[in-house]
Parts: sequence; structure tokens; C-alpha cells
Amino acid sequence: MIRGILDFLRSRAAASPPEQRRKLLFDRAPDHIYAVGDVHGYDDTLGRLEELIIADGARRNGVKWLVMLGDYVDRGPKSSAVLTRLTTRPLAGIRRICLSGNHEAVMLDFLGNPATDHHWLRLGGMETLRSYGLNRLPTGRAEQKTLLETLIPASHVAFLTSLPSLLQVPGYCFVHAGLKKGVALTEQKDADLLWIRPGAADHQHAANGFVTVHGHTPVARVEIGPSRINIDTGIYRSGILSAVRLSHGEPPGIIQSR
Repeated sequence: MIRGILDFLRSRAAASPPEQRRKLLFDRAPDHIYAVGDVHGYDDTLGRLEELIIADGARRNGVKWLVMLGDYVDRGPKSSAVLTRLTTRPLAGIRRICLSGNHEAVMLDFLGNPATDHHWLRLGGMETLRSYGLNRLPTGRAEQKTLLETLIPASHVAFLTSLPSLLQVPGYCFVHAGLKKGVALTEQKDADLLWIRPGAADHQHAANGFVTVHGHTPVARVEIGPSRINIDTGIYRSGILSAVRLSHGEPPGIIQSR
């Protein structure tokens, strides 16, 4: 059933695309990039992972970035706390850049068009609403919108709205779900960047000249291949949140927390 919901939402986004999100294209890379997979409301685990990343970064010279790959909300118990962390708690010595995932897009769709039968509620949205103190939606749409505006900080909504969909530096492209083959980065659509699933052939040599770093598709362990790196280890199933460190002149390093 969940797969059918995802297919419906992706086709809906493709049929009526909103204004496309920003894409961040850089001609230079920092010395070290840490990329973090899908968080899904597990704020305590994210906090522990950030501590490990800060400690790792303290042992390394140079400029450091932390790239969050989206899906901060839904399924886990503390989505509100995750968004508060990402909007109010910068990391000392590390620049944090957050990208959008498909769950952020669907949450925004719900906030703009709330309904008791909205698909978001079956994708973990009810857990997100509970993290804001809302256990039951009223039936009237006007009452729903008023209650949501009262409980969910405007800063959280602005954050979700402002998230870019792609970040590229020489050698790597960071995105929530993946890239559509044969399409230039500047022409990639959010419907693909936030929803696409990688195929078996996508482990082949990186013909584009860069490695795609993504989440979205849960795997038992971090996958590191010549063309892509998948760091979504399905925290809501496994209890493990994963990150990969990409440093000049070194193989990728994996950092994980529970």
C-alpha cells in the first residue's frame, strides 16, 4: 500500500509541479564533507551523530561542511525537535547545509491542504503532528489550518519551504533520492530528485564525472560504489543513523550512531 501511495504522490508532483527548488552548484569543494542520511524524527540519534562528526572534524584541518540529505520528519517521535535543531543549533567549525526530502515536500502539501484523509498522515505524518502536541485532527478544514498555524512554528514552515533540492561540488552531487539519467543537473526536476529510486545499473562507473550521494532508499548498510553512495540505513527500522565523510585524498569514511 505504501508503495502505491508513493507512486501516486510522485505522479501528482510530476503532473502539477510547484516552483522548482533551488540547486546549489559550487566550483570548489571544502576539504571535508560529512553527509547524513534520512533522520525521520530521531532527534536524539541525530544529536549523538553530530557529536561524533564534531569530534571527527576536530581531528582534521581545513574547511568542513555537513550536508543533510532530507527526510527530517515523519515516522520517528521527535520531528519537531529535529527541525528546531536544524534551524537553531549551528555546529561549531562546520557549515551545515540542509536539502529537501520527499517527506518535507508532502508535509508542506498537507499544511497547505490539510485533510483527515491526506496521504501524508499514512507516511508518518501523524507521528510528526504528535511531536507538536497534536494527537487528533479536527474535522473542519478552517479549524485544521488554524490549529496547525498555532502549533507549528512559522520558522519550521519557512525552513521546509526554503530547502534546496541539490548540491554539487567537483566530484560529488548530493541529493535526497537520485538523478534522472541523461538530464543536466540544472534541468533536473524535484519530482525526480526527491522521489526517484536507483536501478541496479546505477552502480556502474560514474559517467557524469561525479559520484551521487543520496538517501531515500533504505539499505542494510551504507553502499559505496563507483557512481553513487547510499547512506539511508533506515533508522526507523534499524535504529542506525549513518553519515559518510568525504575528504581529499582519502577513501570515504562511515560514521554511525544509534
